[in-house]
Amino acid sequence: MTHTQLDAVIHAPVRLAILSVLVSVKEADFNYLKKITGATDGNLSTHLSKLEQKEYVKIENVFKGKKPATICRMTRHGRDAFSNYLKALEDVIHFPGRETEVKSSETKV
Repeated sequence: MTHTQLDAVIHAPVRLAILSVLVSVKEADFNYLKKITGATDGNLSTHLSKLEQKEYVKIENVFKGKKPATICRMTRHGRDAFSNYLKALEDVIHFPGRETEVKSSETKV
């Protein structure tokens, strides 16, 4: 497994942060995700749109009382993709032989 086999959509830091939140909750609103990720409105909106295009999240505009709110939920497809991403990342981190061999640019192949 190499780093190039990681899901690039999930691997982006803000999107990874979004999914890390959503995997552990039923739903989260836009302002909460903004606070957790530190993203601007426009930046968060762009990242959420990319996740929605891949069907990793479902975005719904609702009213909480009289105030509009954007609610985000992780889809089953998103949960599966996130789980696969974590497994792939684990494979990269624990590449066979990584702990026992010393590698350098000077090592002869």
